[in-house]
Amino acid sequence: MADEVLSKERILDTTEEVLRKFGPAKTNMSDIARALGVSHAALYRLYDNKAALKEAVVERWLERSLPPLIAVAEEDGPAELRLYRWLDTLRTYKRNRSRRDPELFEMYAGLVKEAPSALQKHRDRLLGQLAAIIEDGISQETIARQDVRMAAEAVYTATTPFHHAAHASEWELPEADSRFEAIWRLISHGLFA
Repeated sequence: MADEVLSKERILDTTEEVLRKFGPAKTNMSDIARALGVSHAALYRLYDNKAALKEAVVERWLERSLPPLIAVAEEDGPAELRLYRWLDTLRTYKRNRSRRDPELFEMYAGLVKEAPSALQKHRDRLLGQLAAIIEDGISQETIARQDVRMAAEAVYTATTPFHHAAHASEWELPEADSRFEAIWRLISHGLFA
């Protein structure tokens, strides 16, 4: 079979479709191989097992949230504005994903629990972006000098209800936006000089 037929994107797209159809617990490598039109041995040459393939699917899903966040993190301008926009972009992105396809979002929320290394890698990337914005704020003298990594962790943790899938049911509450603004006020009072 030609390499382009078994591209990474095609494998991950097909895996997502099969996971959605049968559910993560019932899907096996043979189901995915059959949907791809290859033998399960061909799939095992690329992925050691179903867990490795699911982790690759989760990693891709998480990586898709990065481009809009990177764009905000790399903007010029005041750190306070960029930090707010970064947090708002993250929560809006997650909320829109959940609204667009609640079943797929729920499936991925479950899969993420089975892929802790992909989740940790993603979390580290997010914390790196937050740390860069906070570091800029310290350089601009708008954020008080402090341990940048600890500050990034604190901001990330404080805003978890607005971006972690475990809280997705809360995102549609009428007071969700005002809760976010209240947390933002606490963060800005704590960080900004």
